[in-house]
Amino acid sequence: MERLEVDGEVFEVEAQPGRSGVHDYKWVSGRDPDYGFTSARSDGSTPTTAEHVEAVRDFLAEIDPDTGYMRD
Repeated sequence: MERLEVDGEVFEVEAQPGRSGVHDYKWVSGRDPDYGFTSARSDGSTPTTAEHVEAVRDFLAEIDPDTGYMRD
């Protein structure tokens, strides 16, 4: 598991066992510490740190600041 801080928010990033290129991102500093997202790469490769950061920023851009969850 890797801990990643992006724009003041903290995520735990973990590769899913037995599933190459699939990572779970848990938003531990968010309102619901079990909330997050999963990302999968079609080629099964491991993302670079910069790619992890980009995925987190894309996720955060979709968050409603009033609810702390994805916009409807």
